[in-house]
Amino acid sequence: MGCCQSSKLLRVGERETHPEKVKEREKEEAYGKQQERGSEGEGEELDFSFSEFSLAELKGATNNFSSEYIVSESGEKAPNLVYKGRLQNQSRWIAVKKFSKSAWPDPKQFVEEASGVGKLRHPRLANLIGYCCDGDERLLVAEYMPNDTLAKHLFHWETQTIEWAMRLRVALYIAQALHYCSSEGRPLYHDLNAYRVLFDHDGDPRLSCFGFMKNSRDGKSYSTNLAYTPPEYLRNGRVTPESVIYSFGTVLLDLLSGKHIPPSHALDMIQGKNNMLLMDSHLEGKFSTEEATVVVNLASKCLQYEPRERPDTKDLVTTLAPLHTKPDVPSHKMLVIPKHEEAPSTPQRPLSAMGEACSRMDLTAIHQILVATHYRDDEGTNELSFQEWTQQMRDMLEARKRGDYAFRDKDFKTAIDNYSQFIDVGTMVSPTVFARRSLCYLLCDQPDPALRDAMQAQCVLPDWPTAFYMQSVALAKLDMHKDAADMLNEAAALEEKRQRGARGS
Repeated sequence: MGCCQSSKLLRVGERETHPEKVKEREKEEAYGKQQERGSEGEGEELDFSFSEFSLAELKGATNNFSSEYIVSESGEKAPNLVYKGRLQNQSRWIAVKKFSKSAWPDPKQFVEEASGVGKLRHPRLANLIGYCCDGDERLLVAEYMPNDTLAKHLFHWETQTIEWAMRLRVALYIAQALHYCSSEGRPLYHDLNAYRVLFDHDGDPRLSCFGFMKNSRDGKSYSTNLAYTPPEYLRNGRVTPESVIYSFGTVLLDLLSGKHIPPSHALDMIQGKNNMLLMDSHLEGKFSTEEATVVVNLASKCLQYEPRERPDTKDLVTTLAPLHTKPDVPSHKMLVIPKHEEAPSTPQRPLSAMGEACSRMDLTAIHQILVATHYRDDEGTNELSFQEWTQQMRDMLEARKRGDYAFRDKDFKTAIDNYSQFIDVGTMVSPTVFARRSLCYLLCDQPDPALRDAMQAQCVLPDWPTAFYMQSVALAKLDMHKDAADMLNEAAALEEKRQRGARGS
């Protein structure tokens, strides 16, 4: 069954006319059309055909499974590591899950299971797009979701928690994912929890496809604390569709409370009519009591001890759909993350950490690198007289210092003001200051002055790779993607030339 046939799952009730819901409908129809085309390969952005990858391809995509590419929440301690990667000559990123050698001893079973999951195609899933079965190696390849997990946004947030409307959207979207998969004959999901909910480029929540893989020889279907495990699984060790509903109930508790509360404790509060004690205090009361009551009651039904008393996936969607009251607000705005921009395509040369950050438009990583690099590339760009040092340097360097403090503390508007004072005096020129101010402009959504500053950095230091990297990012932000890709390649070539020169000396 194609995804077009399941599009009704997203529209419980009458046809929506909100701009964002129209966009969602178009997004799902695009998935459906691609599914109908099969593997014709029309258009890279929608090429979600299921493929077998060679081990060499995946090694190349992940820099030989470098620890720097690990994206598993628990890092290298995870039993089956997940890496991000980028296939050669393709713009899209992938996620690669690498199983331990004993996880799938039977290669035929692994291929059959992966192929079954690979038939699922839906915009609410982080879809499986391929596998690798080479000798003892067992790997899965999926769409890469760059904006972290629900666990990160709920339990480990830095500046602000997820707003209530976004939590309701997460609940609905994951319910829709489960309902679609159930209708496609894949009702079993192993260890559904907040770490399995991922956020895509646009900030939309998606369910990881990895959880649809059957229990392998060395694994358990539930990796979390036994307090969160369905009671029937503790009795017989089997996962059933009703077990998945129980786990969905624990995710609802996470969304309500902002904490990982054992279901037994939550049910005690619900039965004691203390529903509001469940609610996340960080929401500061900014939620609808009526909506919260609906979600609490649904969680209570999902967590019933007897599996037959739990709702099915259709009930989940029917209950949650009316609560989706802000369909016109994009998810990236609710999550307060930058809107996804198309990144330049992969250059032909290996990239440094700076190059990688620029290629994926990761402004946070660029900021960290520029802070760490400090001013070491400015050496030799200024020759000042003693008079100039004594008369103007103190005020100018003080302005730069204030800019550096603001830049380090991510106060980018203040950094712009102070770096501008430094630049306007004109006694010293610093390519690093131009590069830093360029990034500040990008983070303030001002790509035009960002591009000008990056070009100024190049004027000061003509062969400086960072200047070219910053131009690449600014050009991509201005939707000049071919120019951005060319600039990225030029930066990589300059960096390679510089490294060869350093080795030769």
